[in-house]
Amino acid sequence: MDTHGLTRRQLLGAGGVAVAGAGGLTLAGLAGYAWPHEQAAAAEQIPAAPVTPDDARGVLHFVSRPDLSPPALTIAHHGQTGASDPPYFILTPSGYPLTGPGTPGLMILDRHGQIVWYSPNTGFPASKGMGRVDLKVQTYHGQPVLTWWEGQIIKGTGQGQAVIADTSYRTIATVKAGNGLQADLHDFVISPQNTALITAFRTVTTDLSPVGGPKQGVALSGVVQEIDIPTGRVLFEWSSIDHVPVTDAFIPFSGGTTAAPFDYFHINSISIAPDGSLLLSARNTSTIYKVSRSTGQVAWLLGGKRSSFTMGPGAAFWFQHHALPQGQDTLSIFDDGGAPPAKERQSRAILLHLDTGAMRATLQRSYVHPAGLAAANQGSMQLLAHGGVLVGWGNLPYFSQFTANGTLILDGQFPVGDQSYRAFAAAWTGHPADKPAAAARVNPAGGSVVYASWNGATAVATWTVLAGKTADAVAHIGSQRRTGFETTITVNAAGPYFAVKALDAGNRVLGRSPTVRVLS
Repeated sequence: MDTHGLTRRQLLGAGGVAVAGAGGLTLAGLAGYAWPHEQAAAAEQIPAAPVTPDDARGVLHFVSRPDLSPPALTIAHHGQTGASDPPYFILTPSGYPLTGPGTPGLMILDRHGQIVWYSPNTGFPASKGMGRVDLKVQTYHGQPVLTWWEGQIIKGTGQGQAVIADTSYRTIATVKAGNGLQADLHDFVISPQNTALITAFRTVTTDLSPVGGPKQGVALSGVVQEIDIPTGRVLFEWSSIDHVPVTDAFIPFSGGTTAAPFDYFHINSISIAPDGSLLLSARNTSTIYKVSRSTGQVAWLLGGKRSSFTMGPGAAFWFQHHALPQGQDTLSIFDDGGAPPAKERQSRAILLHLDTGAMRATLQRSYVHPAGLAAANQGSMQLLAHGGVLVGWGNLPYFSQFTANGTLILDGQFPVGDQSYRAFAAAWTGHPADKPAAAARVNPAGGSVVYASWNGATAVATWTVLAGKTADAVAHIGSQRRTGFETTITVNAAGPYFAVKALDAGNRVLGRSPTVRVLS
């Protein structure tokens, strides 16, 4: 890491991971939230290379990769330090509608806050209303892949395409919507049949007079398409306007014209029920729909104005996101709670038990942040294999991990102006197609300082340094354990030519950098 911004580093603390306490919440523009003193007192510094911004704006810089300028995230571990699995956080730091520090992009982060892989949104500038969101690990034809959406963002909806990349971060497939539509940003799911399920929106003319609009008004219908990935053929399409009336919306009427259609439904997640049906979440009706994948008929509605289920105490949710089945009779949901109109004082991640015999929904567990975080939109909830829960707080610059019983054990914080549409934790093994990167500088104290990195490589344990008087005759002069995205290695050699080799835990060579010349 570069040595600029020492004043900022000193302000944040010289060692360990920067802990996001009450000051961090104030810094992020949320001074109204009070970080709980008992949790802050229990926060523990985790031994690792410092993850602190290299300038006052909260941006990281790397000597070996000057082309990368990601935002710097901080991780706070509260009390328990045993939460180490899954090993990586999968995020898309970006500013919407604000622009945060650094370049927005796709990010894999380790549990100490160190970047593992970062892909800047170079071709999708936020200044032009573009972006990439919903990065996650999925399975395609039995192999782990990374997937995301990329394109134009327009008033909370997307027009673009979904992308599938292999473990070398190479694009192996793209998915576009069919029937004249554009793939929306809200969800992209690879089914067990290796088809793609995507969200989209269609502009329709419909009677909006029951909600205070024109008789011949214009609305946005939420659409789900199942796509054959190799051919792009539409296998199935479902459109909300054919099944859900505009009067089911909870949001105040606005627009209703071609220039500003009434977004009465706002589909924001797709998942597959245990019986193969689809579970669709619609933010603006505060409802989750079970839909037949073959006929398109709605089997039941959960929540909203016409719920098929009686909602038990605490089971009602509002403007929710990310509804996923957890076994045969349980759903996980991120319950935003409002905006507008606000229905709850704070957001929750909830587990609901569904009794489809008695048609009753019961609150099984609720996860809330002790600082009372209330997301206006977006958000995610992931159940982890060991029973824990990871929560992404939507438009707020935080993600958190809880134990199964609701104890907060970890907080991640983005710098001012940044957020992540969703936050996931996952295992991942990356084998980059490119080579390691190296840079060398003259050390004023004698010898040289070598900087080594390999964006996306997860198996690097040690860096070996090669040096020589000519570019074609460099030899081993030392090695050092990897300490983060970029490892700084001091060597007693003038070079002037240097290269690095990446070794795994078994001392097998994974890759070698190009040879570089030392700079003063």
